[in-house]
Amino acid sequence: MDITNTMIETLGIEIKEVSDQGVIAVMPVNERTRQPFGILHGGASVALAETAASIGAFHFIDQDTEICVGLEINANHIRSKKDGFVTARAVPFHKGKSTMVWDIKITDEEGQLICISRCTMAVIKKK
Repeated sequence: MDITNTMIETLGIEIKEVSDQGVIAVMPVNERTRQPFGILHGGASVALAETAASIGAFHFIDQDTEICVGLEINANHIRSKKDGFVTARAVPFHKGKSTMVWDIKITDEEGQLICISRCTMAVIKKK
């Protein structure tokens, strides 16, 4: 998977682990991911959450014949963050043939909860 010139690259997201148990991804909190008031932008958290769910879903599909895309995502922003890093841990709730549902928790370096999210991925045939 080439992440060149994608939102993943732009936001500085790094995928640290991909397994049947889930995905771990890290993102910096910096000038690229802050909103104008100097704290982590909620949209950046959602982008991190969907990235982790997307990478996780991609792990389970037939990569030669299928792709996965976000169908629905929600997020609750629990705590603000000014700098450092946040880590997303995405775990599959449901791994179906046409949809997958992922639970994503985003925490800071001390393990404090920053954001919780649920993302539904659609699995579709390549065209």
